[in-house]
Amino acid sequence: MPHSHRAPSARSVYTPAPMTKVRFGLVIPAEFPDQSGAHSLLEDASRAICRAEGHFESVWVVDHFQAGTVNRLEAFTLLTYLAARHPAFKFGHTVLCQSFRNPALVAKMGATLQLLSGGRFILGMGAGGDEEEYEAYGYPFPTAPERVEQLEEAITIIKALWSAPAVTFNGKHHRVNRAVCEPRPNPTPPLMVGAFRPRMLRLVAKHADCWNVSSSGPIRYARMAAEMERACLESGRGPATLTRSWVGGVACATTSLAAEQLGGSRFTQDDEDYSLVGTPAEVTSQMQTLIDLGVDYFMLDIAGFPQLDALELLITDVLPAVTG
Repeated sequence: MPHSHRAPSARSVYTPAPMTKVRFGLVIPAEFPDQSGAHSLLEDASRAICRAEGHFESVWVVDHFQAGTVNRLEAFTLLTYLAARHPAFKFGHTVLCQSFRNPALVAKMGATLQLLSGGRFILGMGAGGDEEEYEAYGYPFPTAPERVEQLEEAITIIKALWSAPAVTFNGKHHRVNRAVCEPRPNPTPPLMVGAFRPRMLRLVAKHADCWNVSSSGPIRYARMAAEMERACLESGRGPATLTRSWVGGVACATTSLAAEQLGGSRFTQDDEDYSLVGTPAEVTSQMQTLIDLGVDYFMLDIAGFPQLDALELLITDVLPAVTG
């Protein structure tokens, strides 16, 4: 295997107990070049989702308003549309920026989508971090500790509205007064939180059903996994009760060179910005390294979209090898 595709060994840092069966989610791009491209995106997305049926469990959309000159669809609206078109999948965001929507509104939107989808919504939340995007849309950009505080309050409000008949909460950042969220979701959507740093990892251990990490290589992931293990134990939680998801790019082709060309500069193998790149055998090996570190859910942003060649290779050659 070429050196650029060899996953660094990190098993000496952290080796968890065996986890549950590995599952897969499909990340759908929300970017489009122009007005006509927006309509093409919806059809291309549906075509990819149809091909993934029976092999992927869930579909995911990233929550951004803009990135430079790239046009994007709004994530909650897009997710709702796709959930209506594709009833075989669960749907979630990787991840909702807590600053962009009032938490009581998120609770109401999530409860409504859970009802309309027949219980297929997964709530993905994060603290947010793109200052340019905040400024472009007129949101104040608090410090990182403040954003973490805001996220914890938001989660507290959402969970309360999903479980209690009326909620009053007076926090440092958020307040609700006798707020009602009916119909309350049944079942309650799982909560996934994206987290890298110790304070956020402690928040995950306290509140989340699933921990999400984006584009992290094995060495970095092993360090975070060890910290998460400590956070779970300190909170009195069994580490095995936490689903561990990894979201990132994958460029898979019949040769290593073709995979590198497919991935280009966007899909790299730097440990801090890590994608799965290579032949089916190489991608399988890279996944296995992360599985050995505890990852049990892969959410894959597949290179080459709207072409489905890489998706096809994943379905025929990689996913069967990983799931055994």
